[in-house]
Amino acid sequence: MELKEIERKLKQVCDVYIEKFKINQNEDWFILKIQEELGELTSTHLKLTNRGRIGDNSNKELQNNLKDEIADVLAMTILFANYKNIDIEQALNDKWFKFL
Repeated sequence: MELKEIERKLKQVCDVYIEKFKINQNEDWFILKIQEELGELTSTHLKLTNRGRIGDNSNKELQNNLKDEIADVLAMTILFANYKNIDIEQALNDKWFKFL
């Protein structure tokens, strides 16, 4: 799937979420959601590396949680870029791929 298609689908899901939970979607909301998801990713990483309370989660569940949280961080970052009218492909080319 192309990045533009991923971005379009993420926006559709986000729009449903915003409507369902009556969220006031603004610039701060995106940044705060990225931070929230990054916190959840960090928590899962700590559990997987025996530096956090695992509770009743199996290693397999924690691995699945890690994938989910990575997806959440990435999705919210892409949605924030979309909100700010930033072309992610161009940004990656300008920042990262210039070294290739």
